[in-house]
Amino acid sequence: MAHEDDAGLVSDRFPRFAAELADALRAAGEGRLADQVAGLRVVQECGCDDDFCRSFYTAPPPDGAYGPGHRCVTPTPERAGMFVLDVVDDEIMYVEALTRARLD
Repeated sequence: MAHEDDAGLVSDRFPRFAAELADALRAAGEGRLADQVAGLRVVQECGCDDDFCRSFYTAPPPDGAYGPGHRCVTPTPERAGMFVLDVVDDEIMYVEALTRARLD
């Protein structure tokens, strides 16, 4: 697992995806979350090995459930696929990017 300081920025690794995610969040009325996208880091990839999953943690994974302050946000992407974000106290912790061939 990468340390948070060493993890690559989502916007550097996947610039089109980052822009699409930010736009989808703004369209969903989640401007505060959209503003976080430029600084998100890929701390750890999902690791499930499903060919439809491109999900990643933007903070160290929790030990169990996220708990109080957790909510799921499901902005609609411009391109094919599905986004589900785990947000805790208005901080993006995990980005599920499903049914996408790749992130770019």
